[in-house]
Amino acid sequence: MNTQWKLVLTFALTVAVTGPLRGQFAAQDLPASARSFVDLLAKGDFAGAIQRFDSTMKNAAPEAKMREIWRSAQGQFGAFKQPLHTRAEKQAGYDLIFVTCEFERKTMDLKVVFDAQARIAGLFFVSPRDETTANAPPPYAQTNRFREQPVTVGQGEWSLPGTLTLPAVGAGPWPGVVLVHGSGPHDRDETIGANKPFRDLAWGLATKGVAVLRYEKRTQQHAARMAAAMAALTLREETIEDALSAVAELRRTESVDPRRVFVLGHSLGGMAAPRIGKADPALAGLIILAGTTRPLEDLIVEQTRYLVSLQSPASAEAEARLAKIEAAMAKVKQFTSADGTSATPVFGACPAYWLDLRAYDPAATAKSLGLPMFVLQGGRDYQATTADFDGWKAALSSRPTVSLKLYPDLNHLFMTGKGKSTPAEYEQAGHVAESVVVDIAEWIARH
Repeated sequence: MNTQWKLVLTFALTVAVTGPLRGQFAAQDLPASARSFVDLLAKGDFAGAIQRFDSTMKNAAPEAKMREIWRSAQGQFGAFKQPLHTRAEKQAGYDLIFVTCEFERKTMDLKVVFDAQARIAGLFFVSPRDETTANAPPPYAQTNRFREQPVTVGQGEWSLPGTLTLPAVGAGPWPGVVLVHGSGPHDRDETIGANKPFRDLAWGLATKGVAVLRYEKRTQQHAARMAAAMAALTLREETIEDALSAVAELRRTESVDPRRVFVLGHSLGGMAAPRIGKADPALAGLIILAGTTRPLEDLIVEQTRYLVSLQSPASAEAEARLAKIEAAMAKVKQFTSADGTSATPVFGACPAYWLDLRAYDPAATAKSLGLPMFVLQGGRDYQATTADFDGWKAALSSRPTVSLKLYPDLNHLFMTGKGKSTPAEYEQAGHVAESVVVDIAEWIARH
């Protein structure tokens, strides 16, 4: 699952379809509109708050749901105290207003996404940005040893902006790697709070002579159209098609060896990697970071139970949330092919998405491939756990072209920590561990 704190939990519900032109607020007033929206939530006027939503958000978070979401947020962060300040960004045709909100136990940014008609098209809780730390390169990245240039991945309505990071020292052609995101509407850096794991990997690997291509995820760049197509959406449209297009783009790059192009998938991208490899057996190999081997609906329940267990004792609200998620995932398990055309989402995805995942066994698919593979797992990861790593080991450990490595101190972002991993850990700026970058670069050199 995506590691940002989200008001709407999964990618399909985080943005809205553009509907009738009925914007209520001028664009120049968006920061004030976002603050007044927070004021409505603080006053408990959820009926008034949802009038700011577009049609998709109204369906995703009606009044009762919005009330539950706000209560849940205060259960996690403490009682709401006051809004502090706002900042604005533009992204993929949307205006993003960040309202920094002071809660009793934690200060968080409420990211309010406005569409072109000034309607609220998405809501997220994210960590307040530490600009200095967030923008600092990892210590192992030597910025004079690589250069970056913009690229476009794919063609037509689903084309995606990307960044190609090329070594600037020595002679090519270089081996190349395509980075494939986890779940959620990620940017090309896979930004999570103050952390940018894909940027770390790109800069670290390019320092060591590996070309890297990263790109905006389709659910980030084309959010509204993806939400409109949610009923038929599967992992192929969300992830696989664009990864294959990125591989093709990297192979066309003059300074890259087309015979040595790899795919590196993280989290959902790691789970999808064998499916990408099956679609393109000419790949040089697959690198799987925190890829899951078990059904997603089981992982969602497991993760929720883990988060509830961090509270001692667990609140009644947390237990109620767990019960609702367990019921939703039980419903997912009951889907049959007859449900495949339903447009009714469960936990942010329609039956077609869940049924597509059910038909895919990542470990078995990986075992059927002749590709070299490197599977990496953090020992402190509560999202993709050592149980998933064991699934890869059971399927692949006998293969001489497969390497598997467990990093005891690393979390889901492959960043170092101690004790039990928690969502709050993702709020602390850090970098992908140097040992991970070194190991990946050395493995690529051997293949």
